[in-house]
Amino acid sequence: MGAQQSIPNLAALESESNFTEEEIKRLGRRFRKLDTDGSGTLSVTEFMAIPELQQNPLVERVLAIFDDNNDGEIDFEEFIKGISLFSVQGDREKKLRFAFQIYDVDCDGYISNGELFQVLKLMVGNNLKDSQLQQIVDKTIIYADKDGDGRVSFEEFCAVVGQSDVRLELPTI
Repeated sequence: MGAQQSIPNLAALESESNFTEEEIKRLGRRFRKLDTDGSGTLSVTEFMAIPELQQNPLVERVLAIFDDNNDGEIDFEEFIKGISLFSVQGDREKKLRFAFQIYDVDCDGYISNGELFQVLKLMVGNNLKDSQLQQIVDKTIIYADKDGDGRVSFEEFCAVVGQSDVRLELPTI
């Protein structure tokens, strides 16, 4: 999606997202501004140009989930589908699935003790000792792991966090 190109598959993007045609066009203009090298895709570096994301420790995890084809870049379709989850009209189960994927680093359908530690470490940095963080992780896994297999499935995750109001917020793009 170079600087002069129109938005491909506008009708398809509209039906696959929670955005109107006008919103998609506006997001297309913003996408082109973020795409500083004109490649038609956004890299982690280009995303990090958004000031509100610079301090977010989970940006790389979020982008890995947005990146459907695993090429390390976010194209416009992946961009629209990804940020659509953050809209008010976003589907609750898709939001829960997205939140689960943040922790399911190896994409095996489960959150292991090590994965939970890894992601929480990103979030807390050096504010907790590793031993303190590990205690929290261990207690969380024990609490959520209803079938006793030592890991948390999507269903177990939903049983714990699904009762709360799932809010995914993205800074103004």
